[in-house]
Amino acid sequence: MLHDGGIDNDSKMKQIEVVAAIIHDGEGRIFATQRGYGDFKDGWEFPGGKMESGESPEEALRREIWEELETRIVVERLVQTVEWDYPSFHLTMHCFWCHIESGHLLLKEHEAARWLGKEQLDSVDWLPADQEVVEGIRQNMA
Repeated sequence: MLHDGGIDNDSKMKQIEVVAAIIHDGEGRIFATQRGYGDFKDGWEFPGGKMESGESPEEALRREIWEELETRIVVERLVQTVEWDYPSFHLTMHCFWCHIESGHLLLKEHEAARWLGKEQLDSVDWLPADQEVVEGIRQNMA
């Protein structure tokens, strides 16, 4: 991607690749978490994190959700991959539709969490990359 009159800034920008879980329940709601740390503290997002060397996206997502929420999930399918330029890095976020296999969604790294129905999706302040995913979900929720 070229910006600023043809200067390729992407070669200098830090690249971060993550996986995110769009966890849904039997009532048609999705699970949102509020960041408890870092530059985007207090912003709302789908839980997940960075892949480790040798991991598939699905393996990374299952590990991250266990580490963050002590919950086992079933990764159903890739919903979308978001490419987003934040001021200090470029984010590639692979978002997967998931459901809970076992566990109680214990918040170990997040400040808060909510189950959101379609009419509640705008009730939290989503981080910019996650907002793009929310728009797609809104169009597909019953």
